[in-house]
Amino acid sequence: MRYAIIGAGPAGVIAAETLRKTDPQGEVTLIGDEPEPPYSRMAIPYLLIETISEQGTYLRKNPDHFRQQGIHVMQDRVTAVDAERQRLSLQSGGAVDYDRLLIATGSHPLEPLVPGVDLPGVHPCWTLADARQILTHAYPGAKVVLIGAGFIGCIILEALAMRRVELTVVEMGDRMVPRMMDQTAGNLIKQWCESKGVKVYTSTRVTAIESSTGADIARLTPATDATGEELPAPGLQVILDNGVRMAANLVITAAGVKSNINFLQGSGIQTNQGILVDHYLQTNIPTIYAAGDVAEGRDFSTGGYAVHAIQPTASEHGRIAALNMAGVPTAYRGSVNMNVLDTLGLIASSFGQWMGVEGGDTAQACDPGRFRYIHLAFQDDVLVGATSLGLTTHVGVLRGLIQNKVHLHDWKTKLMQDPTRIMEAYLARNYSSQHGATARRTGRSDHHDQFDCPSERHAGDW
Repeated sequence: MRYAIIGAGPAGVIAAETLRKTDPQGEVTLIGDEPEPPYSRMAIPYLLIETISEQGTYLRKNPDHFRQQGIHVMQDRVTAVDAERQRLSLQSGGAVDYDRLLIATGSHPLEPLVPGVDLPGVHPCWTLADARQILTHAYPGAKVVLIGAGFIGCIILEALAMRRVELTVVEMGDRMVPRMMDQTAGNLIKQWCESKGVKVYTSTRVTAIESSTGADIARLTPATDATGEELPAPGLQVILDNGVRMAANLVITAAGVKSNINFLQGSGIQTNQGILVDHYLQTNIPTIYAAGDVAEGRDFSTGGYAVHAIQPTASEHGRIAALNMAGVPTAYRGSVNMNVLDTLGLIASSFGQWMGVEGGDTAQACDPGRFRYIHLAFQDDVLVGATSLGLTTHVGVLRGLIQNKVHLHDWKTKLMQDPTRIMEAYLARNYSSQHGATARRTGRSDHHDQFDCPSERHAGDW
């Protein structure tokens, strides 16, 4: 069997290794279009703060790993998929034939529709090549403007702040991380960042980026570093829709991402926002599968189709798609909307339908002075979504209740009154489930349906 995988990110690498393990005799070809060995984009912030080298971003540290695994790695770009002939066209002019194909091409950063976004000194933060440019210009004291305060933007924000730049964040939404946090949580994150010395504009758009003129530079007081050495003059001007003009040495764009599907035009593969896949991550063409940021599959919470561009989903996609490609039928339960973010030490998380559902109930508790917040969303007596801020011990509990669709029974009433009792609810319902299973096996019941844990009251760091 000839297996081809387009995309050398986490989904592609895990798929290649799973195929090798599941089908030792198969030919496995992994095609990536960047010049470096397969690496993790999620490791780039650690590169920016220089806790790891470029080699530290590599998904497999042994340079001979793929050769030893019998996985052929190609550095080329696939320009077209001929599904009928089962052939891939390469940018180099070559071709790769396959019996089973996995498309794991990931996503690419969206470029803001702003005049001047193509000027020198304006970069996304997506590839190792981008990171090298940022490392050059994001020196201590540099004036840096970050466009976008979504999930990716906030990850970059932390790395930039740790590089001790003079940082300004511009977000067009009315709060930070608007696709992950509600109004209360998003604004608390903004307050937290501002308390750490980061200037944040929300409900604000960048209208243009311009090259600085001599007059612009002359108006600025020369900046110096900690040793008194004069820093390079800002070469850019960032103009906001509120009339503010900001000098910048570096502008970083983080305006969202989009699945890499353009090369599939004319292939017959069905796409929407991403490549449409079923519960086996199979496309409408039986020999072709998709995984990771490019796959638009079942959403665990809604039953609809969605692209969940997060690394845990990509990794699981890669494993399950490979098993199905190798003839081991394995269904995928669906992607759970899940985000955990560390912004300058403040942990934020959201799960499932965190914004609530029609006809459902919600409960929340907030301690703004301590940057603590929890919001729960219910459908009947099942927790279907949650948002938390400043809480760490509750993260796994929230995910577990949502993913297992636990019926809370009378614990829903208790959580509506005090959502911080989520740990108690988890322990109580988990005990009831185990006790019920034991009772069914033994025919005994001690009527412990309400297992209260006073010692766990307000457990964790609320």
